[in-house]
Amino acid sequence: MDGFLVALVISFGVIFVAELGDKSQLMALTFATRFKTVPVLIGITVATAIVHLASVAIGYGLHAALPTTWISLIAGLAFLGFGAWTLRGDKLTEEEKRKAEKSSRNAIITVGVAFFLAELGDKTMLATITLATKYGWFGTWLGSTLGMVAADALAILVGRLLGRHLPEKTIRYGAAVLFAISGLWLIFEAVTQLT
Repeated sequence: MDGFLVALVISFGVIFVAELGDKSQLMALTFATRFKTVPVLIGITVATAIVHLASVAIGYGLHAALPTTWISLIAGLAFLGFGAWTLRGDKLTEEEKRKAEKSSRNAIITVGVAFFLAELGDKTMLATITLATKYGWFGTWLGSTLGMVAADALAILVGRLLGRHLPEKTIRYGAAVLFAISGLWLIFEAVTQLT
């Protein structure tokens, strides 16, 4: 159990700190202004758990890295598309608004897919791979997942507070800019790895 706790604590701390100011926090902040908190947190948790499970499997079992450059490039382009879509804005009918408030499935899927794509090849994935080569896989997986979710939950809290005090137009423009920044960030990382 001692090795498990060491892996859990070290992985939590490393990933929490690595996540501060990361593009994933910008994404969490953006999604928190558009969707309810719980579905956003569920989407982040599921995507993070899957990516970090793959990370520890790679680090612990194979000691190799995924070829993530092209995935980052595609994800970056997708985020630029998300930004344009957000800027354009969506209009919901009253019936659609009621359905959206009742159902959180679409938010969970949207957030989960976005986070899954963004985390492939991200520094937290690479850090988790590295940690898994030194510590037990389960403690590393649990600690890294909890560390990332905790850091992103902090961003969600900030996003929810901002969402209550800012006009919808400001939120829409801000979200579009954040998506564009995330997309450009991913593209820049991919291009620098290709060159």
